[in-house]
Amino acid sequence: MQRRHRLSRSRDFDAVYRHGRSTSTRSLVLYWFRRDEDEVEPRLGLAVPRATGSAVVRNRIKRQLREAWRAQRETIPPGFDYVLIARPGLPESVEARGYAWLEERLAEVLSKARA
Repeated sequence: MQRRHRLSRSRDFDAVYRHGRSTSTRSLVLYWFRRDEDEVEPRLGLAVPRATGSAVVRNRIKRQLREAWRAQRETIPPGFDYVLIARPGLPESVEARGYAWLEERLAEVLSKARA
């Protein structure tokens, strides 16, 4: 994922948390916030808490979430910043059920956000 499509600064995350909306599923929480520019690519920030597992586990789930996001990018409306939070237990579920299951969970939380 290119740097311009990522949230990296603390103030960007704070803006999404404070002024955005949220929805959740059993394994993911999604916050979103409309940016001033309408037709810019959506940006994604990932938050994977320490309760999720070791650094190796957290980094693996971040890579998987970025790849799932990339696969869904065509369906994601432009002009928004998103923060995706992985809940504890997600890495174990992905390991047991596979990457396709993770893509379905991401699609589920994105569809709830659009509703």
